Amino acid sequence: MSRARGPSSPTDARPTSVVTASADPASVLDALVASGRDPGCAVAVVRDGSVDVDHTAGTTDGRREWTSDTLVMTYSVAKPFAALAVLDVVAEGALGLDDAVTTVWPEYGVAGKSGTTLRHLLSHQAGLPTFGPEAAGVAYDDRETLVALLARSAPVHRPGAGVAEHALTYGHLLDEVVRRATGEDLAARFARICAAAGWDLHLRLEVADLGRVATVTELSPGWRLDYERDPRWGPALGRPPGMLDPAVVNSARFRRASFPAIALHASAIALAHFYDDVRRPDGWVAHRLGHETWSACLEPAATGHDLVLDREVVWTLGFQRDEEDGRLEIGMGGAGGCSAWTEPNARYGAAFVSRGLGGHDRGEDVWRSIRSAYAPRP
Repeated sequence: MSRARGPSSPTDARPTSVVTASADPASVLDALVASGRDPGCAVAVVRDGSVDVDHTAGTTDGRREWTSDTLVMTYSVAKPFAALAVLDVVAEGALGLDDAVTTVWPEYGVAGKSGTTLRHLLSHQAGLPTFGPEAAGVAYDDRETLVALLARSAPVHRPGAGVAEHALTYGHLLDEVVRRATGEDLAARFARICAAAGWDLHLRLEVADLGRVATVTELSPGWRLDYERDPRWGPALGRPPGMLDPAVVNSARFRRASFPAIALHASAIALAHFYDDVRRPDGWVAHRLGHETWSACLEPAATGHDLVLDREVVWTLGFQRDEEDGRLEIGMGGAGGCSAWTEPNARYGAAFVSRGLGGHDRGEDVWRSIRSAYAPRP
């Protein structure tokens, strides 16, 4: 499975697949639910602007049927969209990719961070992959305290000299830069972008959308504990507390807050539309950002052994890039199992979303079926 789908959990169990690689994505989804491996999920594929697959299975909460416009929290699938809001500001000329963060956020330039650029933040090279230990006592929606903590923290490596996924810190770093540069918060900027593009994607939910959100649930009692006990993921995802707790992330309080590193509420079809568009030089995203900024968001920006993911990674300005059997994929997955990606040479965008919090084995079945159905085109 392409690693652009997302991080494995510390004990990413992989039960025997109930599908074959030749099964179509809709059949894969139905089999996942029928076998009890998933309680509710959706898959979508958009190719050259046309919807090829838009299929749902299971329920949103044990009772209500999942529909095409059901939203679900997708964890780190959010990160490219937080980055997009920043790149939109870059395209306007209010920020430059190689500007020092201190240009707009002077307080950030302490403890060895004065050389940090916006490009470092966007490509997980800033050296702040975790909130500090003090964050264990901070509420997740106390944005000001969390941002101040980041400003005074020392990086784990010299900015630009290493890579480490900024699991929870990514959104707060980018949000503060957007606020300082424009006076607008990142979630509001992203909402304006989505309204213009027609994407059903949300980094902060409006009250009117709360009734469309699926309830996430752990597929096994150990899912959260495995992360919390892991020496890498515990600090990265455990501070501030609650971000792995279904009771917290299912609350209206969380859904109405802005936590841009992980709090993307999305439908599968909206993600697929975005990923089909973002790969195209004549697409809406490329037109909005301009060719230079659009190219920068897709091209490699940092390569190396990621200190949090504990594997070799190629980061762009928001996405992961990966190749398997010579086939390039660009995308992002999240803790819990959701993922979205594009395969540019096969000319499609795709997404798998689920309310079941578990490993990536379910998404791997979906990915396999899509990969076998959509071969690269000349």
